[in-house]
Amino acid sequence: MDFRILDASAFYAGVPFRSSSDCYTTSQVYDEIKHIKKNQDALGTLLETNRLKIREPDENSTKAAISAAKDTGDYPQLSKQDLSIIALCIELEGEIISDDFAISNVAKNLGLKISPIMTQGIRDVGRWVHYCPGCKTDHKTGKECPMCATPLKRKLLKE
Repeated sequence: MDFRILDASAFYAGVPFRSSSDCYTTSQVYDEIKHIKKNQDALGTLLETNRLKIREPDENSTKAAISAAKDTGDYPQLSKQDLSIIALCIELEGEIISDDFAISNVAKNLGLKISPIMTQGIRDVGRWVHYCPGCKTDHKTGKECPMCATPLKRKLLKE
C-alpha cells in the first residue's frame, strides 16, 4: 500500500495538499489542525474525496506505541496526538510524515518508515537516559536526582 500517516507538522507544511498519496491521520491530530482557516475548504475536499482518512489506532497498537516511547525515554516529550500517530503506523504499516524528533526516534527504534518534511530528519537513534551532573548517576526518569536533588539532564545513548 502506498499511503502516508500525517502528524500536525505535515498539514502545516501542506503535504496532503500537494500529494497524490492517500493520507491517514487520527481525530486527535485533525482536531489540532482543523483551525487552519485558509485550508479549511482544502481539508474538506480531501475528506470528501477520501484522500484523507481519519482513523483511530487499535488498543494493542496504542499500548505498543506507549511501551516503545517509554523504552526509548521519549514518552514525556510526546503528546497524545504524537502517540496516536505512532500507534496508527504500527497498525497500518504506513509511512509517518513528521519532523518531530521524539516521534522519529520511537518510530525508527520500532523499525517503522518515517520521512521528514522540512528538515533532514534525525541522524542518531537511541534511548534517552536521565543523568545527574552532580553525583554522576543515571536515572530512568525524573526531573531531580533522588540522591542529591540536582536537576537531571538528558542524553541520548546512540545505538
